[in-house]
Amino acid sequence: MQTGKIKVTTENIFPIIKKFLYSDHEIFLRELISNAVDASQKLKVLSLVGKYEQELPKQVVRVKLDKDAKTLTISDQGLGMTAEELDKYINQIAFSSAEEFLEKYKDKTEAIIGHFGLGFYSSFMVAERVDIITKSYQKDAKAVKWSCDGSPEFTVEDAEKEAVGTDIVLHIDEDSKEFLEEGRIRELLTKYNKFMPVEIAFGKEKKWEGDQEIETDKDLVINNTAPAWTKKPSELSDEDYQNFYQELYPASEAPLFHIHLNIDFPFHLTGILYFPKIKNTIEIQKNKIQLFSNQVFITDSTEGVVPDFLSLLHGVIDSPDIPLNVSRSYLQSDANVKKIAGYITKKVADRLNEIFKKDRTKFEEKWDDLKLFVEYGMLTDEKFYDKASKFMLFKNTDGKYFTFEEYKKLIEANQTDKDKKLVYIYASNAEAQYSFIEGAKSKGYDVLLMDGHFDNHFVNHIEQKLTDSRFVRVDSEVADKLIAKDEHKDSKLSIKQQNDLIPVFKSNLKPEFSVVFETMAETDSPMTITQSEFMRRMKDMAEMGGGGMGFYGNLPDSYNLVVNSNHPLVLNINELKDKELGENVASIEAEMKPLEDEKQAMEAAQKDKKDEEIPQADKDKLEDVNKEITELTKKKESLLEAYGKENKIVKQLIDLALLSNNMLKGEALNRFVKRSVELVK
Repeated sequence: MQTGKIKVTTENIFPIIKKFLYSDHEIFLRELISNAVDASQKLKVLSLVGKYEQELPKQVVRVKLDKDAKTLTISDQGLGMTAEELDKYINQIAFSSAEEFLEKYKDKTEAIIGHFGLGFYSSFMVAERVDIITKSYQKDAKAVKWSCDGSPEFTVEDAEKEAVGTDIVLHIDEDSKEFLEEGRIRELLTKYNKFMPVEIAFGKEKKWEGDQEIETDKDLVINNTAPAWTKKPSELSDEDYQNFYQELYPASEAPLFHIHLNIDFPFHLTGILYFPKIKNTIEIQKNKIQLFSNQVFITDSTEGVVPDFLSLLHGVIDSPDIPLNVSRSYLQSDANVKKIAGYITKKVADRLNEIFKKDRTKFEEKWDDLKLFVEYGMLTDEKFYDKASKFMLFKNTDGKYFTFEEYKKLIEANQTDKDKKLVYIYASNAEAQYSFIEGAKSKGYDVLLMDGHFDNHFVNHIEQKLTDSRFVRVDSEVADKLIAKDEHKDSKLSIKQQNDLIPVFKSNLKPEFSVVFETMAETDSPMTITQSEFMRRMKDMAEMGGGGMGFYGNLPDSYNLVVNSNHPLVLNINELKDKELGENVASIEAEMKPLEDEKQAMEAAQKDKKDEEIPQADKDKLEDVNKEITELTKKKESLLEAYGKENKIVKQLIDLALLSNNMLKGEALNRFVKRSVELVK
């Protein structure tokens, strides 16, 4: 029997292993099975090249649990090791420079496991003792047994083992009893080893005989050794891709498209990415892409490997250029990883463009689901924007689709304003904004439907990209004002009449409403509710977390009641107001007239004087005149407001405008219905 000490000071190695385990202790099984698979594949290669002349046993890695003995055993029929190899690869931890390495990286534990043969040593995170019973493939090699209890001491002795290969027996410690549970081991095997290239057997298959489940002699293989991404696209049908998606995400709805990745230079990468169907924003999930290294699962947190906008996709990426044990900072800084991200972006864009060109009808059918991915990419990745602008589609409220160029040609004749800017009119809710959409269409305008999760941001983004263009939401103005033209209409109400009607209408409105008059056709709506395009955009951006927009998010909503100064009903309200209040209003205005004349004369006299040159008596006199004018103005407004509050036609027209904007609800809606009945009696 040989005894000795591991040639790395235990004060360094075992505490680091234990510390690493503390945050990610389950990876020990992944490491041991990866080593077993590696040994199995290497023996197969030696057999193929004639360096292993015996009959090659079927390569299966077996995982066996013995709860009574408190052991977990991983067995392979691979290369095996001689006593000398054990000493080199286990006792010396692969290289004499390991000690120096440990010192250098002692504060970066995530970089240690998987380097310098330490993958095996992760077993000490869960085991109080580890035995290695191994027999080398080399001719006349003898079996040996290595044992270590986690101290610097180990033993190596001769052993009995007929088959070539290695058994690693973990004597599970008291703190790690969870790894003696069949369900826990099955969970880890499924998570990390589901697609490894050598069969992994864990127990036996079971079947039902009568009402009893019995164990068969057939190995229960837990992995798919040849997953779809390891094959050539020419070997796979659409059904194969769909079946693999179900294997990754059982019971999921079929995806829209798939993209098969395969590159050999300047790095190695294979994989399949799927565009899932997303019905609403609640279903948006990131980190559904699984990252593998040589078919060994690494992580589903692919930040740094996959561009952020593609993290909404599902699927698998496998690259041996990404080591098994990596930190997030490594993924974000490694040059190869950055190249991988760039390649994936290009591949996705090229694939979507290919589908668009090959079958545009099919592409349009799936666009409503694809739009989320494409817009997110165009918002966050400049290179993707350049490529995607070729197949990015606008959809209008009639359900027709257009590329950027096609839509520009469609609207440029009729939707160019007086400043030569192309105006894109859009709706964010076709049902709620129906009356505005119809109003715009009546002017010959086309209306886009921009009701997606990212459309608020996207409108701002592409507005900056498209030259001499601007976007206007359909409810931000009345139809006549959506696109400023060199046209003039005469108003049937004078400015004074309009000003007198403002308090009449405001009396029935909440404080966040302003009253404005627009000159429109008699057949247009008498009143319309609009919302400032600028303020609404700023508030929308603030709600979605737009940088520096928090101030706008705290402001209350603001709306305009736009009054058609040519509509017969509005003119009728003005006439009725004059009949009922004409004398009273005229009386107040008669009192105001000499005061306003006096004010105007005093202001003219003081116009070119400095403040200190104006006598205090004149200042006091002007202040007194202003107070009298203000009091009379308030008296007049109170008279007009009182009239408006009692006028059923005024209330009805305002409520109709609110109703068309889905802003009339609850008690106000009930009052409107009752008033409507009264008015039609």
